[in-house]
Amino acid sequence: MERIVLAPVANLAFVLAIIASAPLPAEDVAGRETVPNARASEAQAGSAALPLQDFAGRPIRGSTADGIPEEDARAWHGFHQEPLVIPVPDEALVDRYIAQYSSAEGAKWLAAVMKRGQPWLAFIRQEAAARGIPPELAYLPVVESAFSSSAVSKSGAVGLWQFMKNSVSPFGIRIDDWVDERRDFWKSTDAAFRKLEENHRYFGDWPLALAAYNAGLGAVKRAVDKGGVRDYWILCDKGLLKKETVHYVPKFLAVATVLLRAQRNGIDTGWTEEIRWTRIPVDRTIDLGLLSEESGVPVERLRTANLELQYGVTPPDSGYRLKVRAEDEAAIVATLARKDLQLIRYYFHIVKSGDTLSALSRHYGVSVDLIIRSNPGLQARYLKLGNKIVVPALREVGPYKGEKIIDPSIRFEGGYVVKKGDTLWSIALAFDVDPEALAEANGMDLSSILREGRSIKTPIFKAEGL
Repeated sequence: MERIVLAPVANLAFVLAIIASAPLPAEDVAGRETVPNARASEAQAGSAALPLQDFAGRPIRGSTADGIPEEDARAWHGFHQEPLVIPVPDEALVDRYIAQYSSAEGAKWLAAVMKRGQPWLAFIRQEAAARGIPPELAYLPVVESAFSSSAVSKSGAVGLWQFMKNSVSPFGIRIDDWVDERRDFWKSTDAAFRKLEENHRYFGDWPLALAAYNAGLGAVKRAVDKGGVRDYWILCDKGLLKKETVHYVPKFLAVATVLLRAQRNGIDTGWTEEIRWTRIPVDRTIDLGLLSEESGVPVERLRTANLELQYGVTPPDSGYRLKVRAEDEAAIVATLARKDLQLIRYYFHIVKSGDTLSALSRHYGVSVDLIIRSNPGLQARYLKLGNKIVVPALREVGPYKGEKIIDPSIRFEGGYVVKKGDTLWSIALAFDVDPEALAEANGMDLSSILREGRSIKTPIFKAEGL
């Protein structure tokens, strides 16, 4: 299987135009045709929620009733099988994005994005159907991440659904040294749909639910309270939503509309199949490379499906569920059933003079805690010469040849007078320096006992330019 990577875009300027649209005339409040004053006043004075069929008095685009051939509306393989559920109003900004995504360059870009999304789209659509939410929500990753599970935004949002680190705890998304489940297409899709459902329950309106996905529930709630109306388009007209959110919903509705007419717009990804997925519980640490060798399943197929793994290795704790294609399930289950099979690589390190766990951690690219957990009984402060330490091989590294402990940017000069109870460890902590570096700078061992009143060298500053 070819590796899923970001497909090249023929015209970068076009893509940038989609992502960061040029500002529209100032008199057009939010970059859109404004609501007639009488209609806006009526909405402001009315009840908090407007009926969907009224939709702020705007004309609604048809789905299959506006002359679109049935074969286009029921677009080919894996795309929409029904008309859009979320109303698409006849708005200038929606028109603008439909024109961009329908152009030759836009269709080419959208086809590349949908090809990238092929592994996930059938699963996401199935999840939407199971929840009874609008099926077009399966296309929201086009706007969020261009269907890239490895996407990272400038603000630090990650994955298909672009979750920030501080927003995932309510949804059970795990982020630690082993995994970042924002890149887990299965769990992040569940989290995204739960978030959208929560927003919709609150507002009773899908455009507002989408706006809250982009801007946050609190921001949209404040806009609704200030505007006195539960209507996304009127809130935009009133200038109560930030520019990104004003463009966000029209972009999404334009993508959904263009994909509804995929054949007419020349969007052809060349798909030949829809990919189905299953999850297999694992109860031990497994290197995906070794699992691939033993099972015959291509390693890139396993890595693409489990991008949340920080090192391509499953966590040591039980409970992880490996995602595999349905067609690969039998081979993976049979391989995992061989309990005598070693599916993790290790380095064996013989302790030499000057070795420290922090230095080994830096070299092998694993945490000190993981080294300790892999070596029961190991004393972190007292490494015995000649002892063998097991280090999980989470990345390819060369032989360890030791390292110079002292950071050349740190200057150690005398001045600190040892007080009762001081240790090299406590002093290192106070000066924010590695204890090994402090010991080396003073010609001591970490186990050395400090005599009260003794003067020792401590870091005084970091040299500029280093």
